[in-house]
Amino acid sequence: MNRLTTSWGEYGLTRFPEDPRDQLRAWDAADEYLLRHLDGTAGTAAAPSAGAPVTGAVPGPGAPAGQPAARPVDLRGTVVVLGDRWGALVTALAGRVEPGATRLVQISDSYLGQQATLANLVRNGSGDADRPGGADVVELLSTRDAPPERIDVLLVRVPKSLALLEDQLHRLAPGVHAGTVVVGTGMVTEIHTSTLKLFERILGHTRTSLAAKKARLIFCAPDPAIPRTPGPWPHSYQLPGDIGVAGGRTVVNHAGIFCAERLDIGTRFLLRHLPERRGPERVVDLGCGNGVVGTAAALANPEAEVLFVDESHQAVASARATYRANTDPATHAGAEFLTGDGLAGVPAGSVDLVLNNPPFHTHQATTEATSRRMFTGARDALRPGGELWVIGNRHLGYHVKLRRLFGNCEVVSSDPKFVILRAVKN
Repeated sequence: MNRLTTSWGEYGLTRFPEDPRDQLRAWDAADEYLLRHLDGTAGTAAAPSAGAPVTGAVPGPGAPAGQPAARPVDLRGTVVVLGDRWGALVTALAGRVEPGATRLVQISDSYLGQQATLANLVRNGSGDADRPGGADVVELLSTRDAPPERIDVLLVRVPKSLALLEDQLHRLAPGVHAGTVVVGTGMVTEIHTSTLKLFERILGHTRTSLAAKKARLIFCAPDPAIPRTPGPWPHSYQLPGDIGVAGGRTVVNHAGIFCAERLDIGTRFLLRHLPERRGPERVVDLGCGNGVVGTAAALANPEAEVLFVDESHQAVASARATYRANTDPATHAGAEFLTGDGLAGVPAGSVDLVLNNPPFHTHQATTEATSRRMFTGARDALRPGGELWVIGNRHLGYHVKLRRLFGNCEVVSSDPKFVILRAVKN
């Protein structure tokens, strides 16, 4: 566990699930920069507009370059924190806000991020482990929940997906008023001219800070004259006809989903080589994304009950929409949709087939932890004789992990970039 030091105090923070072997911190320089700005101890020099290059900056009004902000940000009213990856921001804020004067809300697409937030709040005395949900002074909402009707302070941790940022700014805009304080934060590699133009187009005049420890702040002055219009998501597209039973079908994608505009080549390869199975069985689309793989499994075997699992609320909503757009309740066995930590909570020995395309990035970091948890969870959930089918880039070496866990692993198909592996639970 690492400790985040701020002017408000020190906070012990971890990611979720907590792993002593994981050296990745639960915050970064962008979180630190935003917290320094909120407490009035950060320099807040800013570029003049969203159209200016983000590599240059000049002092903003009332904040000369290199000088501290004039005063801390007023945190009374409804404070919304969007995209707080592991809860570092709301954990620090929870111990600072005035009880009864502030409604503190976190909005996240990540189930794992929400669980990290709960654990970090409890660890630092702002949550109750015995209460349902664990949160005390913080409301935890997903990106699919209705946001607060009025927002007085909006803090945005810029996400990796520009589409998700666009979608969430559209959803939050009706609650933003002329007096709302809007501050975004991110690493310099995450904030681009297109990022600033989204704030400018949806909320109002936007500028950026100077860089500090390779992080920047975004300042936005809300303009009530800008029409508060719905966002363009979800998007749909038709699958190509050469991918087996799912060919020509419709895929529905909410904002932030991997390859939301087209079928990625790895999934295309897997769809062409899905196992041919018949009869009643329980199938899991693990890390389901938009649900195209699980939907294809249901189309190939209408007697199969499919469980769609992802840690992203946006992904599970997409999978639900994709499945419903392509199946008939009268002829298909049905489906369940679960936002969670892989197969944790799924009864042991209850699954016949797991289909998995594991991610190997967590935000900007490359990690094997996610695939390791997915493979272990699949082994536990499968019945004897049950199968795990995995697709991945050849260089990732998943066959080594699968042989270690299952005692066996065979190549179903491969091409120069991808390999499909099959492991059977003995």
